[in-house]
Amino acid sequence: MGERLFTGAGGSEDCQVIMAHATIYVGFTVPQLLRGASRIFPTHSALVVMRHSDFCYCTVNSTIKSKRKMDHLERTANNFRQEVISQAKVCGITNESETVKRLRLAIANKDFTFKAGQWVDFFIPGVSVVGGFSICSSPGLLEREGILELAVKHTVHPPAHWIHTECTLDSEVALRVGDLHGYQEGKGNGYKMGTVKLYYSAKNTSELLFKKNILGLMNAFPGKIMCHFHVTQQSSQICKELQPHVTEGRISEKDLEKHVSKDTLWYICGPPPMIESISKLLSNIGVPRNCVFFEKWW
Repeated sequence: MGERLFTGAGGSEDCQVIMAHATIYVGFTVPQLLRGASRIFPTHSALVVMRHSDFCYCTVNSTIKSKRKMDHLERTANNFRQEVISQAKVCGITNESETVKRLRLAIANKDFTFKAGQWVDFFIPGVSVVGGFSICSSPGLLEREGILELAVKHTVHPPAHWIHTECTLDSEVALRVGDLHGYQEGKGNGYKMGTVKLYYSAKNTSELLFKKNILGLMNAFPGKIMCHFHVTQQSSQICKELQPHVTEGRISEKDLEKHVSKDTLWYICGPPPMIESISKLLSNIGVPRNCVFFEKWW
């Protein structure tokens, strides 16, 4: 099994995430992505560049420039979707950071299922615009408790704005699972776990979402899952637990060039300027275009 490299970022203009390896799966947050990568991508390395606000959609090797903002359903019209729309009730709302809420949803349909990396179409009564949000919980939580979780950044987009300003406990919504490639089955007993490297950048440590989960995965899989946090505008002291893993400053060419190999795939997630910048950087260090994938959520 090859090496996987991931880079992530928090919820600011300075957030970047870089992740490497494999066929891309849409819709999972950093800890689930790290855990899922070891199963989904059994033979290559992976590098992903990501921003904290990017829990949304994925376009593989697409044109980077986008001249207008498309509606979620328009942007993902050609992507696989389950046919069933399931009712759900909000049973928990927490602040993951100053700009991101974690929404906990009780799913009424017992046959509702999803795989790591999928998103949901998010239907809100009285809101004409359909949202599209990545699932940040594991399929196991759904199986055990009938619960699904979303991490949603505050924006003026109507579904996200509703979640941050109007959504309350017991609010009712509807969900439909979507995915880029449809279902892919596992490879069976021939799987060998490779390595995952995450580069995760944010304005400050408070915007490094799921950092405790990531540290937990690093401890659970020593030598297999690694993370390098970057902060660009840190004003307070960094806690001792994070200090060994945090670098001040943006993710640089020097950080990434040591991971270039024929077995490494690179994933980028972030706003257009960051995607363009990292894509150019990867080209400069000799990464073939067909080894670079990026999140296109705008």
